[in-house]
Amino acid sequence: MKIMVAVDEKWAIGNKGNLLVRIPADHKNFAHETTGKVVVLGRKTLETFPQGLPLKNRINIILTTDRNYSVKDAVIVHDLGELDEELKKYDSDDVYIIGGQSVYTQLLGKCDTAIVTKIDHVYDADAYFPNLDDDPDWEIAEISEEQYYFDLTYHFVKYVRAKSI
Repeated sequence: MKIMVAVDEKWAIGNKGNLLVRIPADHKNFAHETTGKVVVLGRKTLETFPQGLPLKNRINIILTTDRNYSVKDAVIVHDLGELDEELKKYDSDDVYIIGGQSVYTQLLGKCDTAIVTKIDHVYDADAYFPNLDDDPDWEIAEISEEQYYFDLTYHFVKYVRAKSI
């Protein structure tokens, strides 16, 4: 499985339920990676999407403890056991974990690739992703040229589990 995230210099990912910044090229990269694939996300993350609807042209699997929760065009699972059963239907290379903080924390250990947009800025934040640079289990496999969005600079960085290199 893969995990996709955009982080600032302190590995922050959000504030008050919102992304830190919206970078069109990051969204384009996200769409390129995940279209036609399976995305796993939490209910709170889904509710930040336009009209709270699942992403088009993807299989959306929503992880929520709310047993009464339902949303059109998505698969709902209520715990990691249900998620594991559902994911058996798909090639693990086609599965992307896309947030939020709780889902990232629960599923990072099951992933072998992390696709990280690293933004050269520090934002006010209340949600974070584990710092892969400080984790000996992860190594950088690829890093893009420096990218620009107005006055922001960022890189697309691919991490892999150290044993995978």
